[in-house]
Amino acid sequence: MNKYLLEIGTEELAYKFIPSAMEQLKTEFTKTLEENKIKFSDIKIYATPRRLAVLIEDISEKQDDGSKTIKGPIAAIAYDESGNLTKAALGFAAKNNIQVENLYKQDNYLWAKIEQKGKYTKEIIQKIVPEIIQKLKGTHFMRWADLDIKFQRPVRWIVSLFNNEIVEFEFAGIKASNKTRGHRFSSQSEIVIENPDEYLQKLEKANVIADADKRKETIVKLAKEKAKEIKAEIVIDEGLLDEITYITEWPIPVICSFNEKYLQIPEKVAVTVMAVHQRYFPLYKDGKLLNKFITISNYVGSTFDNIQAGNERVVTARLEDAVFFVQEDTQRPLISYLDDLKGVTFQKGLGSMYDKTQRIGILSKHLAKELDASFNSIERTALLCKADLVTKLVFEFTELQGYIGCDYALRSGEAKEVANGIMEHYFPLNADSQTASSIEGQIVGIADKIDTITAVFADGRKVSGSQDPLGVRRAALGILKTIIQNNLKINLSELIKISIDNMPIEIKDKNSLNNTIREFLVNRLIIMLSDEYKHDILEAAAENKDVLANLQDFMQRLDIIRSITAKSNYSQFHEAINRIIRIIKNDKEFSTVDELKFVNSQEKDLYNSVKNISENEINYEQLTDKLYKIIPVITEFFDKVLVMDENEAIKNNRISLLNIVKKKFDKIADFSKIIF
Repeated sequence: MNKYLLEIGTEELAYKFIPSAMEQLKTEFTKTLEENKIKFSDIKIYATPRRLAVLIEDISEKQDDGSKTIKGPIAAIAYDESGNLTKAALGFAAKNNIQVENLYKQDNYLWAKIEQKGKYTKEIIQKIVPEIIQKLKGTHFMRWADLDIKFQRPVRWIVSLFNNEIVEFEFAGIKASNKTRGHRFSSQSEIVIENPDEYLQKLEKANVIADADKRKETIVKLAKEKAKEIKAEIVIDEGLLDEITYITEWPIPVICSFNEKYLQIPEKVAVTVMAVHQRYFPLYKDGKLLNKFITISNYVGSTFDNIQAGNERVVTARLEDAVFFVQEDTQRPLISYLDDLKGVTFQKGLGSMYDKTQRIGILSKHLAKELDASFNSIERTALLCKADLVTKLVFEFTELQGYIGCDYALRSGEAKEVANGIMEHYFPLNADSQTASSIEGQIVGIADKIDTITAVFADGRKVSGSQDPLGVRRAALGILKTIIQNNLKINLSELIKISIDNMPIEIKDKNSLNNTIREFLVNRLIIMLSDEYKHDILEAAAENKDVLANLQDFMQRLDIIRSITAKSNYSQFHEAINRIIRIIKNDKEFSTVDELKFVNSQEKDLYNSVKNISENEINYEQLTDKLYKIIPVITEFFDKVLVMDENEAIKNNRISLLNIVKKKFDKIADFSKIIF
């Protein structure tokens, strides 16, 4: 069983680059080996801050032998009148290094069959590995020494082993060998890898856990054990865990502490200082934050006094700053910061943050009325929702906007629902986080986000794959998730119009802007739901109605469409409605049906069947049952009736009848969009 090992040893890599590099390496090796017809069973990727490694298992020793055919000149040119090869044919053979006996005539052309011997994998690796390394992409790539090659960090060593043989190549001035390096503080400065099987074990003896998954499990296990020693609980944040995993090779937990007086500041501030700014795991007891934390050191040794002292000194300084900011900020009530927002620009040409707050208030009032919600707490939340932006603490810890506003609101004597709404109006913070639970947070959050989206498009700014001004994609996702998850009956189409009318700039074509914003939101809606519903179902439900006017209706119809298309007899349903759609697609709609113009009994049967389906039918399950029941009637109609009758009045009457039928199906979806 052949194995190939590649290790690229570097100076400390940026932690955000490592998971991306791992994915790129797996993708590129898989693609390149398959293109070169080299068989393998698995590709494993290992990574630490100082190395990226690839282990390919069951890799074939060489390519399979094969053959290929080459097309030559047309037979009339390749052969003379006597059937002998011409100079053109011989030239073709010489150019492609083909023996004359391997030439043959087929389909009036000269052909040649070439037998190809498979190359040895080691030869191919020598060529492809430097190319794959060179293809890696990421931010902040650099050059070093006098090299033209760029990489994330300087390359210091390369291991390249096919079983126990070194596969020689050179990259960035470094020749591949079988020598790697252990942890910076390990006693084993250089390690010889005899074969790929011993790679992980030898590195671990040199204080390097190369397997990122194992390293992550080790961090969790050791951190929990360390917390247990002091009867504390640790909450593992996955984002922080990933970051620590990629900045350590040999993780060792160390318990540190700080003065209890710093627990007086908002808990979110202390946790942010520890987890976000310093990469520490906060510790809790009975759900309350302790004045202790765990730092994960990347260290080999038995004494950690210096590590403990250094981390405690750093966190104390940060917490001391936070205490000072809180003391300064809370000398004034939160409402007093409102006027300061006049000096903070929202966006150039779009007014100040104070102006934005006023617009949020207008939109919130409209939403509160639409939802029949008490406006007092909503109005106060809208007024104060951005006030914390001008506090010293938020200026220093921008990621805490909203959380600080909530804390300061409570300190200022504001109602709990107002304080909570200030915090929640920023929710959801990302694609996976929760939406606002309070009506204040929901309404003010939607108002804030729709104002931001409208402002971006009103200013003529573009949203593309690489550009997301003011995070409008996240804002759109937040609006849609908040409405859907909380079952809010909000007409977004109407809200967009109000938001446009309140923009502080002249808008020459409001209708065009309205359409742009609506299209953007519908596209984000379809993308958001694409993991749960097939794309054609989403398109079918979005095409026939203003989905933004009633998102609950849209979600109901998605489930109904999915159930309709899953039925065993959907083929008849699909054909019936799509036949109607194809016939009347380019015809104008005739509003009335004259029963006196019916010629066939099938016309009357279809008309009577469709009349039994109420125009006000809102129960989609009942509507679906009724539509399925008239499918045989529609089929019989098409079997016995020619819609495009020579008599214009009869034809128009039949088209009007089909339009009435189509309207019933349109209440659910545009079934022409369904792929079947």
